[in-house]
Amino acid sequence: MEKSYKAALFDLDGVVFDTEPQYSLFWGSECRRYLPEEDGLEHQIKGQTLVQIYEKYFSGELEKEREHITKRLYEFEAKMNFDYVSGFESFISSLRKRGIKTALVTSSNREKMGAVYKKRPEFAHLFDTILTSEDFSESKPSPDCYLRAAERLSLDSDDCVVFEDSFNGLRSGRAAGMTVVGLSTTNSREEIAPLCDVVINDYIGFNI
Repeated sequence: MEKSYKAALFDLDGVVFDTEPQYSLFWGSECRRYLPEEDGLEHQIKGQTLVQIYEKYFSGELEKEREHITKRLYEFEAKMNFDYVSGFESFISSLRKRGIKTALVTSSNREKMGAVYKKRPEFAHLFDTILTSEDFSESKPSPDCYLRAAERLSLDSDDCVVFEDSFNGLRSGRAAGMTVVGLSTTNSREEIAPLCDVVINDYIGFNI
């Protein structure tokens, strides 16, 4: 018997938009500038909020640099390309036609979302609700963000399927007790498989 889902909950970067390579360039540059001894740090911080990144890696002497990094980040995001992961637009359209609720659950803040809405005016209309980092107290891998999304939609965890790409995000969906679909846009299929129920490369030909 097939499981019937009532909602699909999506992370943003690497799940809706194929932006992770761009962020790797930005954070790679910043990490080499301030933390040259932390090789590959730009890959470890994926799925973390800006606040988390600052608290963990840019404290002490580096705290004074946060303002400069944030300014460069916002300038970078304003010029980013927000290209949809292959098949996403038709996939989410099919979900909505079938009455399946959709939610965006991202560690990005409202400032970043402003850049998204400017480049993609249609974006907000793809989702029944949008949660940003300001909407939950605990960031991924805590399940808090996904549990709050389900609550907003008046649904149980068992009704929801989560789409994620980062390790923190996958763990968050799993901890929320939801079915987890992993996208291999950021990490390899082999690496994320233990944290997922299903792994996909993109949305082409996929149906929940």
